[in-house]
Amino acid sequence: MSSEIRLAFAHPSERSEATAARGPLDRISLRDHIVEVEIGAFQAERGTTQRICFNIVVEVRPLTDPIDDDVDRILSYDRVTEAIAYELAAERLNLLETLADRVAERILLEPQAVRAFVRIEKLDRGPGALGVEIVRGKDKAHHDVVEEERPHPRLAFLSNEAIASSNLTGWIDQLENRERPLILCVGAADMPVSQTGHAMTQRRIDLLAIEQNAWVLAARDHRCVVVSTRTELDWAMKNGQICVWAPSKIVLDAVDGQSAAPSDAVALAAWFAATFEASEMMVIGGALPDAPETPLRSISVDQAQL
Repeated sequence: MSSEIRLAFAHPSERSEATAARGPLDRISLRDHIVEVEIGAFQAERGTTQRICFNIVVEVRPLTDPIDDDVDRILSYDRVTEAIAYELAAERLNLLETLADRVAERILLEPQAVRAFVRIEKLDRGPGALGVEIVRGKDKAHHDVVEEERPHPRLAFLSNEAIASSNLTGWIDQLENRERPLILCVGAADMPVSQTGHAMTQRRIDLLAIEQNAWVLAARDHRCVVVSTRTELDWAMKNGQICVWAPSKIVLDAVDGQSAAPSDAVALAAWFAATFEASEMMVIGGALPDAPETPLRSISVDQAQL
């Protein structure tokens, strides 16, 4: 029992050695790699960074031919740190478990990698180090699965006048009949929004005001489904569902921040269109942003046409 407890808190290299299958395997390791990042599910962890520490061991198949001191023939340490940097840059995460799983899976994409031990600890969350450790083997990694290309949706921003218009159903009929998935975006309703005088809390209130209006749109047409996560959006796009974007989660989880304030809803929708690599952006009942982040094939329906 004492040996099991010791191994539970031992470095992943000792765990790797103790649980190794028969047959020799080489190991490469990364010790005490500290990164400062925004991560965590608690409100106190949003809008601030904290130190997290990575300890990783990768079991690799030994080379059968001479190495010849050639770095291209081995699994470089850089591939481990690159896997960490890639997953941290992909999106803001709430859970260390999610990050550990994604880092392990990316490492196991390497042809030589057989098994990955990933330990991640938060250094600033409590009096000690709080963390998780996972073990993933190549037999459980989806390394042979070719990732499906994410579809390039069409995005339509609807003004409040457009939402209230008698033409709304007809517009959605026309948009639905096109080939690409459809995502609808809205701004806040035409009513006063609470003011806090505090940037972070005001940002949340402004986002919630947009989400309230998204539900108003969904009530006007049963085909419109309010969605808030990338997973929901990916599923909806693959299954022909018309989405209304509830922006809070994706905006707050963006690792590079958003380029527009929630109060500028059209510009925020343009940022979202660029993030999801939309094929076009249409604004019904308003003007297009002056400089969308990526080139978009854009159409604006004038207020007089409502």
